[in-house]
Amino acid sequence: MAKKKSFVLRLNEKTHQAVEKWAADEFRSVNGQLEWIVTEALKSSGRWKGLKEKTEESEE
Repeated sequence: MAKKKSFVLRLNEKTHQAVEKWAADEFRSVNGQLEWIVTEALKSSGRWKGLKEKTEESEE
């Protein structure tokens, strides 16, 4: 399993409420929803492919 890094993320209240609602609609936690959003953005921008390979290599 990939090691996760933690960091502080500040969101304004309106954005947090929107993410919280979206997460609830998809049966995810807010953290899980944000991870999904970031991963999907990386994939759609073409930046995930090389990153995934590097991450897997560094775990060994």
